[in-house]
Amino acid sequence: MSTTTPLSAAAFHARLVGEGVTVTTHGSWSTHNRDAVGAWGPVEGVMLHHTAGTNSVALCQNGRSDLPGPLCVGVVAKDGTVHLVGYGRTNHAGLGSRAVYDAVRTGTALPARPGADAVDGNTHFYGFEIENLGNGRDPYPEAQLAAVEKIAAAVCRAHGWGAARVIGHKEWTTRKVDPSFSMTSVRTRVAARLAAKSPVPSTGSPSGSAVPYEPFPGAAFFATGRRSAVITAMGKRLVAVGCGRYQVGPGPSWTEADRASYAAWQRKLGYSGSDADGVPGATSWAKLHVPRG
Repeated sequence: MSTTTPLSAAAFHARLVGEGVTVTTHGSWSTHNRDAVGAWGPVEGVMLHHTAGTNSVALCQNGRSDLPGPLCVGVVAKDGTVHLVGYGRTNHAGLGSRAVYDAVRTGTALPARPGADAVDGNTHFYGFEIENLGNGRDPYPEAQLAAVEKIAAAVCRAHGWGAARVIGHKEWTTRKVDPSFSMTSVRTRVAARLAAKSPVPSTGSPSGSAVPYEPFPGAAFFATGRRSAVITAMGKRLVAVGCGRYQVGPGPSWTEADRASYAAWQRKLGYSGSDADGVPGATSWAKLHVPRG
């Protein structure tokens, strides 16, 4: 089923984490947008860009004097971390081709060359910036390309879209040349991922606004003195998968028993050394499937 209502910020974050993306959030990302100056939705696809520079996260969050931020919803760093800097309408796409818009919306082949700029892409696309100089010599590490694959698949999966919904800025308008890699190759990767991996289950609307698993709250959440129903739910899942190391509980307070139990889960996933320190990370958390309260 194809849906065009934008995901809620919480559902979007959960979908990325559920796809195995390493996510970092910045400031009030979930409400930082340009919705006040134009519509956000119906959404029809994912648009990819390259940054053409460094210091990308700050620039994309704050924008420039001539173009207010945010300039995308997420920045994909070289190490594959996705930095969420905004959510909603962002200044990333500008006007583009009606023929391209229609092709994306219907899942048909893109025209050989974009037509005249006529459609507001900021309304209709989730925009991601990929950190790269765009000069043809700056490499895209595999970790970065894998993250691009995952974020595009996560959004497509949530909406019931195929890989044809993923386009590059250079395919949207003749004014742009980004991103400086093969979009055909990216769509091939996204299509393979969509075919090979089961969707993240949902219990609510087809737009994905209700997701049954608790989004990763960030490593800093798991600190001595923290009390939360999320910690209880996590502990119960650790017990269910055979990793509970509790004498009493689990309960709502983060304790050394929680840390030991989570370390057992990390080791079960194949982590070792400092990667199995008992502090939850985004990837292991997504695989634990902690239910939402």
